[in-house]
Amino acid sequence: MTATVFGLDAGASTPAGFASGSVRATLRVEGAVAFAAAAALYAQAGLSWPLFALLFLAPDLAMLGYWIGARAGAVAYNVAHTYALALPLALAGLLTGEPAVLAVALIWVAHIGFDRALGYGLKYPSAFGDTHLGRVGRR
Repeated sequence: MTATVFGLDAGASTPAGFASGSVRATLRVEGAVAFAAAAALYAQAGLSWPLFALLFLAPDLAMLGYWIGARAGAVAYNVAHTYALALPLALAGLLTGEPAVLAVALIWVAHIGFDRALGYGLKYPSAFGDTHLGRVGRR
């Protein structure tokens, strides 16, 4: 069930396809906008920039799931790189007035957006380099 929720076809050994052309470009621009918006909101809230620098790459720790295997690694990476968890956390931070929660959420959104802008997408279980935005390292 989890593999299906995070865009992985549990039975597939290779990706069904990659975004390309204008769709890929649009997804990358969307990522850049998400990064810029999260950074602007972070600045507007007056949150800690050293904390931003410290936590910016934290979602990439999910790559450690690849030590277990490609499928587990893809699921862990995708969970850590989806707006579906980061945005509700940001909303919770806003609604509760907890600046630490808001800071973590905005850093998380900024990281995801930055990755997408660079062309790093959600992972397929076939290989680390197979993402919804294409193969990592091949443009």
